[in-house]
Amino acid sequence: MQAVHEHIAKDGFRFRGVAMSRIDGFSDVVFGFALTLIVVSLEVPHTYNELHKILLGFVPFLICFVLLFTIWWSHFKFFRRYGLHDLPTVLINCTLLFMVLFYVYPLKFLFTLVAGQLVGATASEPVFTSALQSRELMIVYGLGFAGIYFCFAAMYFNAWRQREELRLSPLEKTLTLVYFWDEFGVACVGLICCIAARILPPESAGAAGFTFFLIGVWKTVHGMVSGRYIRQARASTPPEDSAPLQHH
Repeated sequence: MQAVHEHIAKDGFRFRGVAMSRIDGFSDVVFGFALTLIVVSLEVPHTYNELHKILLGFVPFLICFVLLFTIWWSHFKFFRRYGLHDLPTVLINCTLLFMVLFYVYPLKFLFTLVAGQLVGATASEPVFTSALQSRELMIVYGLGFAGIYFCFAAMYFNAWRQREELRLSPLEKTLTLVYFWDEFGVACVGLICCIAARILPPESAGAAGFTFFLIGVWKTVHGMVSGRYIRQARASTPPEDSAPLQHH
């Protein structure tokens, strides 16, 4: 755990939440429940055909697991950095957890469909009965994705609003804004996906998923721009404001 904490704090942000709280415990239960909803199968296969079907499900399960892990990791980092338990944080966190549970089934459905197409699997019945349904799927997925990361952006904005009460150093104030814009930009990509799905012809709405490659573009540009401000803030932060906080 110490190595994990050191990895999170390598940018110079000091921890204010080091102990497990009731918010952490409740959130972990919800994340665990979300993982059970994407599990491949709860039953042991009795024939090879059943085993083969389960094995095909491991690819979408892995993708869903990785995406849920990244959301959990972002959640873990926020509460270790700020340790906030005020009412706005609780409300935003509950909204985030609701969005995670909302996001699970569209996530699993979408990547099961994609994996099936890649391996050439044929469904016993048509997946879509109308071309408009593929558009709706991409819009629902984009909205769920955007909702989650807008919640993270709102949590960082709430932390920024309380910067004086938290006694954030100049570096930590800058990093808080950097975290906010990072999450906000990622959330906007989800909205771009929705717009692309709405503009494209219904039969081509699946191509809206390629807009998620913009996340890499955003993070690259944002990292280049924010890096200069972080270096300036680090240089202007007194040594006493860089020392680890004492926890009781």
